Amino acid sequence: ALVQTLDFFPPIADDPYTFGQIAATNALSDIYAMGGDPKLALNIMCVPEDMPKDTVHQILRGGYEKVYEAGALITGGHSIFDDEPKYGLSVSGFVALDRMLANSGARVGDALLLTKAVGSGIITTAIKGELIEQDEAAAMFDSMRTLNGAPIRLAEGLELHGCTDITGFGLIGHACEMAEGSGVQIELASGAVPLFDQVLDMARLGIIPAGSYRNQDFFGPRVAADEDLEPGMLDALYDPQTSGGLLIAAPAADVDELARRLHAGGRVAAVVGRVCEPVPGGPAVHVVR
Repeated sequence: ALVQTLDFFPPIADDPYTFGQIAATNALSDIYAMGGDPKLALNIMCVPEDMPKDTVHQILRGGYEKVYEAGALITGGHSIFDDEPKYGLSVSGFVALDRMLANSGARVGDALLLTKAVGSGIITTAIKGELIEQDEAAAMFDSMRTLNGAPIRLAEGLELHGCTDITGFGLIGHACEMAEGSGVQIELASGAVPLFDQVLDMARLGIIPAGSYRNQDFFGPRVAADEDLEPGMLDALYDPQTSGGLLIAAPAADVDELARRLHAGGRVAAVVGRVCEPVPGGPAVHVVR
């Protein structure tokens, strides 16, 4: 099957090359979330008229190198003048029909595997507020430019039921979509969720991006949370992510094996919850300590 996606956004990092890498990684992620293999990409770019040519080239170079790393090709694109720079990709890929994944495939009894830490929205907000230096967040930027292809590639021979990448709706929002699309309830174990350094510290100070509040307003009525959660934890779980990890639903034994394979390659892999029978009139997502 042919699978396609499109994503672009304003700078998430001061360095144009890093921004290009992150934007391309983020766009490629949707193909991986469908179980696919990216093949072709088109650049989408908005640039101010006074932006130096070298800056433009560095953004494009960052994107090109990530697409090349993914084994795909950039075959052209389109650019316009705009007051604010923006960059991303339209990506096409292929997936075997019997390996296609959707966020509506979770089954009761599945375990949930998360492949990147969360909290990038909170940390980037803290950087903009000059509460954290960019070099203190090196691990976060490395995560955001790490392709999501490895979990799909390493799942060869394993049974996967559902998948979504964690982006603007935050971990809770995307889990809620998976639960409702699959007709199940998802239990998230908050203490098992990997967080970037200083996420809870910043959340407790109220350093929360606007998107987190929008996520809470939209998804909150469908979410239940235990009262004894760590302070700031719900804010972190609602935090909108840029180029986040995959949330994979699969039988527990397959999740454990995939986690083992990812850990062997030095990658993040955390079992963060389970898929339960739906409760009539109950929440789509239940967050426990």
